[in-house]
Amino acid sequence: MTRIQPTQLRDASEIAHFDAEADVIVVGLGCAGSSLLIEACDAGADVLLLERASGGGGTSANSGGLIYLGGGTPVQKAAGFEDDPEEMFKFLVAASSPGADEEKIRLFCEDSVEHFHWFEGQGVPFKRSFHPEPSMEAITDDCLVYSGGEDAWPYDRIARPAPRGHKPQVAGKAGPFFMRKLLEAVERRSARFQWDTLVETLVVQSDGRVVGVVARVAGETRCYRARCGVVLAAGGFSLDEAMVQRHVPQLALCSNKNATEGDDGRGIRMGQGAGGDVVRMDQGEVALPGTIPHRLSRGIYVNARGQRFINEDTYYGHVGIEALFVQEGRVHLLLDEATFERGLVRMEPAFVGETVEEVEREAGFPAGALQATVEFYNRDAGHGEDSQFHKRAECVVPLVTPPFALIDCTPESFIYACMTLGGLRTGVNGEVLTPDGTEIPGLYAVGRTAALFCGRGYAGSGISLADGTYFGRRAGRALAGMRS
Repeated sequence: MTRIQPTQLRDASEIAHFDAEADVIVVGLGCAGSSLLIEACDAGADVLLLERASGGGGTSANSGGLIYLGGGTPVQKAAGFEDDPEEMFKFLVAASSPGADEEKIRLFCEDSVEHFHWFEGQGVPFKRSFHPEPSMEAITDDCLVYSGGEDAWPYDRIARPAPRGHKPQVAGKAGPFFMRKLLEAVERRSARFQWDTLVETLVVQSDGRVVGVVARVAGETRCYRARCGVVLAAGGFSLDEAMVQRHVPQLALCSNKNATEGDDGRGIRMGQGAGGDVVRMDQGEVALPGTIPHRLSRGIYVNARGQRFINEDTYYGHVGIEALFVQEGRVHLLLDEATFERGLVRMEPAFVGETVEEVEREAGFPAGALQATVEFYNRDAGHGEDSQFHKRAECVVPLVTPPFALIDCTPESFIYACMTLGGLRTGVNGEVLTPDGTEIPGLYAVGRTAALFCGRGYAGSGISLADGTYFGRRAGRALAGMRS
């Protein structure tokens, strides 16, 4: 197995001269670094931003732009949905377990409405409207959407369902617009910015405190000193093949990485070099966007044994996690003539037959397995129910009209979009922690350089932007409060 080497440190005593210094040094300007910078500046801190690219945005600017917010936001209220922090907490813990960071989730839920107002205060607009198609951001400028299967089994029995995906008010994909608004807010602050600057290592005193960074700028080595702390907001590790193979090899099968050049694991390795612990490195977000629109949930997903494994009407991220991590990507979607809608199905069927038995044989399933699955499902569907996975009644349709079609949903043929979720272990204010839970003085991590608060999988679209911005803000305030 490939061994991943943490980045070596530089001893502060070896550095004769620092080229610049600040209260806070932020490495990376995606949504997390931006939010941290805004809060730190507003609290009076002197902030120096170091970004490897020629401008800010990072992977956040390539996202769909959904932000997971709830607890009773103005958009939820305007659209007629009741929500509160406790119901939000119950859902997120259930959808993120085992391994959910309940302390972080609790704080996030309690502060979610305030976080919504903070976004609007930075100039990010949200239309007071609801989009009924779940999981994906609206192609219109509508805002609110069910983005985590909150209204699907089993979560609808654990917490009162409420849509919590909030898309900024722009038609289509909102990530670029969202980051443009956030970066405009950043530009209104008094921070200093240095672009095309690749941070290579941390500078540490003899007592273990992180006091700066060493970077490459235009081929030259530069050293920067931080009076209060260094923040690693440099992205995840989706593009580091060795780290992916070492920690979460399933993601190597995915055709679409939600990543930019900063997601090369550099920030995580620097934190490890200073003694930081890593957690949830074996977790990833996996989405099957080809399973949308929602009407396709009237079919059934089957695994390599020809058996159903999930309720098809849930969040496509839950489908993706189950398909890749549990079923090892050996997944097909079965539809009949009545449920197959050309124009909605984004791929040609891999197998077509006049009977289920014919499709079963062509696809190489165990003899009788797919037939038994369909017979059981159709028996339930005839009564408008799904006793196995409790799919909602409007999605339960008997599959009886030939021809029957199998859509190949394996990673070799289908779009699997992914990103890493593991990273440095952090406290609630972004403090990087050692394996025994001790804070590393002067070192912080936010965004995907830090581990997401979800345990298993990804609770819903918009969680990463929400986590990065919220805990980025907390870290910014904490660092500003350390000024002497």
